[in-house]
Amino acid sequence: MRDRYRFVIAALLFAAGMINYMDRAALAVVAPLISRDLALSPHQLGEVFSSFFLGYAIFCFIGGHLADRFGPRRVYAGAMALWSLFCGLTAAVGGFVSLLATRIAFGVGEGPMCATTNKSICNWFPREETASMIGITFAGQPLGTALAGPIVGLAAVAFGWRVSFVAIALIGILWLLVWLAVMRDLPRQHRRVSAAERARIENSRESHAPFEAASGGSLAACLGRSSVLAVAGGLFAANYVLYFFLSWLPSYLVSAQHFAMREMSLISTVPWIGGALGYVLGGLLSDALLRRSGNGLLARKLVAMGGLGAAALFVLAIPFVTSAGAAVALITLAILCLMASPQASWAMTQELVPAGRVGGVSGFVHFLSNISGMIAPTVTGFAVEYGGGYRGSFLLTGAVGLAGVAVIFFLVPGGQRTPAGPLKNLRAAAG
Repeated sequence: MRDRYRFVIAALLFAAGMINYMDRAALAVVAPLISRDLALSPHQLGEVFSSFFLGYAIFCFIGGHLADRFGPRRVYAGAMALWSLFCGLTAAVGGFVSLLATRIAFGVGEGPMCATTNKSICNWFPREETASMIGITFAGQPLGTALAGPIVGLAAVAFGWRVSFVAIALIGILWLLVWLAVMRDLPRQHRRVSAAERARIENSRESHAPFEAASGGSLAACLGRSSVLAVAGGLFAANYVLYFFLSWLPSYLVSAQHFAMREMSLISTVPWIGGALGYVLGGLLSDALLRRSGNGLLARKLVAMGGLGAAALFVLAIPFVTSAGAAVALITLAILCLMASPQASWAMTQELVPAGRVGGVSGFVHFLSNISGMIAPTVTGFAVEYGGGYRGSFLLTGAVGLAGVAVIFFLVPGGQRTPAGPLKNLRAAAG
């Protein structure tokens, strides 16, 4: 791993994303069993899904700000410890109220993850690798969701749903021990990082002038920019679509498409594997556009709009197909395209604000965007129970996605081309 120790950090961030979303998706996978055992109505189940975001959204911002102040190593370690604890404690719930409380606390633990991942990548990778690394590391999230289907679903069928929560909590604790041994906040703090690798990272970051640097260096000044709020609006729309699927896809496949629990556990993996591919391809495309155009902000903006817009159109088509296979295919295409958008939004924050504010701004953007998590699952639950099923929910979700594209298009600026000299120097260093 000479001159490439940063990819060890990327591997750990990828694994953390897998664990995070396997933990998060576990409840959705076993929702049909929990609803029966705890006598939950559809709207109560929707409220449980949404309660996660009460703690999660707030600690997106708090966790990102803490990562700027105290470094991503300690913040990520604390987050993983807390969410693993409450994931395991889900096995002990006895009813609606205790499940609600456990889910809120679980969300507090998971809140810092994405912003702290973005901060870690900002610290450890050259600018021209940013979107690719966000895409690759965040690809662990849909893969974790994909694994949750067979692992959690089949384990729940064989041993009961409570056992599955304890098992994946133990995986989180194992990751925590490795993270503390391997991770440092900055490359220069780690003896395994060569001088050449450190110089490549630092020279790339020092050559970049953030688009909004003139607005002032304070966190408040960065947060008030219309461009930052527009990134949050686009990510809100992307997350609305994501949380619609993340919370309700297993129940939709069982109740609307009539898959058995065992069949659903396997079939539900397919869309999330597509999502992992979307993360990686979107990141590679975004960085390719940066290298070709020299305009990082425009490269991120185009991928964010393209991915979200295509996903919204696929979602709008789902209610009009008549076969289960066609529905699964459209869902897979929607999630594949969707996952190209969030990683581009995360990369946009690095283009817009100084490196010392990436954690706090990322956390603020994530906080605002995750308000959708409080809305989408509950709205869907009421629509299923009182609005005649899933059709209206798919149409609303697609419309929200298209609205997000409009926000990014009109309010995120087009950026500016990086001078040719620095780009040529970076390419020479990379070669």
